[in-house]
Amino acid sequence: MKTITVAVRSALAAATLALPFAALATDGYFSHGYGMKGKGMAGAGVSLAQDAFAGANNPAASAFAGNRMDLGLDWFSPQRSSERTGSGGGMLDYKSDSDSTNFFIPEFGYNKVHSATFSYGIAVYGNGGMNTDYPNTPLNCAPMGGYPVANGLCGDGRLGVDLTQLIIAPTFAWKITPEHAIGIAPLFAYQRFEAKGVQLFGTLSQSPENVSNNGYDSSTGWGARIGYMGRVAPGVTIGAQYTTKMDMGKFDKYKGLFAEEGGFDIPEHMALGASFEPSKGWLVALEWERIGYSDVASIGNPSTNQAPLGSSNGPGFGWQDVDVWKIGVQWQQSPSLTLRAGYNRSDNPIMSRDVSFNILAPGVIKDHLTLGFTYALDKDSELTMAYMHAFSNTVEGASFFNAFAPGMGGNEKIEMYQNSLGIAWGKRW
Repeated sequence: MKTITVAVRSALAAATLALPFAALATDGYFSHGYGMKGKGMAGAGVSLAQDAFAGANNPAASAFAGNRMDLGLDWFSPQRSSERTGSGGGMLDYKSDSDSTNFFIPEFGYNKVHSATFSYGIAVYGNGGMNTDYPNTPLNCAPMGGYPVANGLCGDGRLGVDLTQLIIAPTFAWKITPEHAIGIAPLFAYQRFEAKGVQLFGTLSQSPENVSNNGYDSSTGWGARIGYMGRVAPGVTIGAQYTTKMDMGKFDKYKGLFAEEGGFDIPEHMALGASFEPSKGWLVALEWERIGYSDVASIGNPSTNQAPLGSSNGPGFGWQDVDVWKIGVQWQQSPSLTLRAGYNRSDNPIMSRDVSFNILAPGVIKDHLTLGFTYALDKDSELTMAYMHAFSNTVEGASFFNAFAPGMGGNEKIEMYQNSLGIAWGKRW
């Protein structure tokens, strides 16, 4: 009971620390992986039970993870830029790099084997997020109804958004046979959002006062994740998980910006994977994940929709669903050292037609390379590190300012690349 109390207190502390920092954008705006071991293998964790992050990867993994606790911290550094060229007379041409390039994201997991058939645990993690913070350019946007000294989207002051999503996932798993398990994780989510410098969008909104510079707003909601894991042959494990769309409360302060009067649910997603041991000391994990961005109106509605911002069919970011392919390799080099590497390939959710809206959220990353290791400190504790580099990718398209007058806006380009480096301590008992 004492261990459980410590775990719950640690989970609450991790949740409190994570609130202002859970800003991610790799597979769309989801993290490429959860738990440092999974992150070192490109996020391929649905068929693995190596740490206490079953609630984030596959609830059924809790049945095989043993008694353990993991506590980690990830440094995440996204580099974002946007530019506009070829505008009428060059009046709206600009190039800007987003500030706010360093984030520190805590994570916590706990797992307990209660009996031969039942295990439980809890995970606290940053699900994802978007963050941009562009300095004032400045541009003269008075002819478009904007400010005479304006940012890249003709608003006043710094331009950007800040979205963070934190999830607490208690987890329960049952072994239906010694080699097969099912699990469920009720998901409790908190998200926070702020938009600034998009005052011009108020002219397109059904609620102009609820579009920009209203400070932070927050919402809570819930969903569920179910999973299966089974050892189907010596050295071969398969896993699957399905996560419902999470029903979130609305951002009332931004009901004139997001479709459905401030709606911003968390998309459903699912994953299938398999891991196998080709030879002694080696482990290979393969995984496919699909994220249903298009089913959330504020994310998936095309920015070209001819309806007021904030309405049910109002313009959104235009994100498509994405398929993510992950491959991870692990080699136990010695009894005390395990090495990892991985490659993660994600679809780009952003189409060229939506480039203007996505200056705020340039989640265009496709290719990720990861490295990692675990070093045993003693028989019961270990240190794990994971590094990720997401290679630069761009999307280009016609500016929405061309709607004011042909050729007025020219073309725009958004670009992003990322690095992350994390460390975690794990304890078994």
